[in-house]
Amino acid sequence: MVLGDIEVLRVEEVRGAFGAPGAMFPGIDPVWQEHEEWLTPDFREPADGQVIAAVQAWVLRSGGRTIVVDPGVGNGRERPGTPHFTGLDTDFPDRLRRAGVRPEDVDIVVNTHIHGDHVGWNTREEDGAWVPMFPNADYLIPRPDHDHFGPGGAARTVRDNHRFLFADSIAPVVAAGRAVLWEDSHRIDAHLVLEPAPGHTPGSSVLRLSSGGDRAVFAGDLLHSPAQFLAPTCSSAMCVDPVTSAASRVRVLGRAADEGELVIPAHFPGPGAAEVRREGSAFAVTRWRM
Repeated sequence: MVLGDIEVLRVEEVRGAFGAPGAMFPGIDPVWQEHEEWLTPDFREPADGQVIAAVQAWVLRSGGRTIVVDPGVGNGRERPGTPHFTGLDTDFPDRLRRAGVRPEDVDIVVNTHIHGDHVGWNTREEDGAWVPMFPNADYLIPRPDHDHFGPGGAARTVRDNHRFLFADSIAPVVAAGRAVLWEDSHRIDAHLVLEPAPGHTPGSSVLRLSSGGDRAVFAGDLLHSPAQFLAPTCSSAMCVDPVTSAASRVRVLGRAADEGELVIPAHFPGPGAAEVRREGSAFAVTRWRM
């Protein structure tokens, strides 16, 4: 897809059924049941009604630079809280290369937030150590998330994923001097700017694109399913602050509807981007893209 002067590519890592809708989005069941036909088969598993999602990276080519947004889970990771992300062995690096993206040619990596399925391919294993996957890139990481998930942060417990993912996917980038910790907002170039959208994590952000007559917002984990267009106050069970997450989602979707921004969430399989309009207190998809 081309938006203004920016080329947008999608590179998928894994796709599958990730759980029951009510468990993933507390309170979503009535909307899910009412719209089963619309959600099936791209976003709802026909056999058992589970949520279908994808883990994927977005690659942008803007102003002569290559930008990778949210580089997935990574191979060989230890994730005690999410067994389906533990010990993956995918050909994601080869998929990047087939898309014309060599790791050494990437200029910027964007982590919209620090969760294991958004930071994993920040690094790769080399001689028993984790090293930056994209050796020449600056890694843009929200400072609130770095502080929250890092050593001494509020999220750190011995028995969850955070200690592992920070150690294998964030700390090596910081140690290599490749991390750029930002807050408030961060402009990448004339067309791309990162803005806070907290709630899912303290530092959750969105990436806004404006080029020519085209507008888009890479929405990260503000939405995991299009059912949340219909029930925008339903936050995911993974949100650290569901109320703030809902407020961020309503605000971002409202601007997208009012200003004609294409909404590009991190995890939509099948159609990956949506044009939306307001429909009462909710939102409706007027057109799918990609």
